[in-house]
Amino acid sequence: MKPKKIWSNLAVSDLDITTKFYTELGFKPNGKLSKELTSFFAGEDDFVIHFFLKDILKAGMKGDLADTQKVNEVIFTLSAENKDQVDNWEKEVKRAGGKIISRPEEFGKGYYGFVFADPDGHRFNVFYMEGL
Repeated sequence: MKPKKIWSNLAVSDLDITTKFYTELGFKPNGKLSKELTSFFAGEDDFVIHFFLKDILKAGMKGDLADTQKVNEVIFTLSAENKDQVDNWEKEVKRAGGKIISRPEEFGKGYYGFVFADPDGHRFNVFYMEGL
């Protein structure tokens, strides 16, 4: 396979809350908010994350969706430039209404980061690695 592009489609309960959360974190909007979806670009390569209302995504997936408040679905990693940025992003996530799963900490030589969940329980790992 040689896909032209890859992006994610995640289920959410409320598009307004999702849009506000990711806007406050500084994610770049990807077009207009519709009645079914909001979308953002992430990172230097503009990875696209679509957030669909649960009923819309469930119909498209042809099956049940994970309850992200109870189980892990997938974890996205956001690369930070240094430890200070990791610490600052934890504060930004809290202010925007995210849930801190694990506080910033060192884990192994040269690794530093934390885990958070957005309002719908989608998990992100903020990660700094020396030399990356």
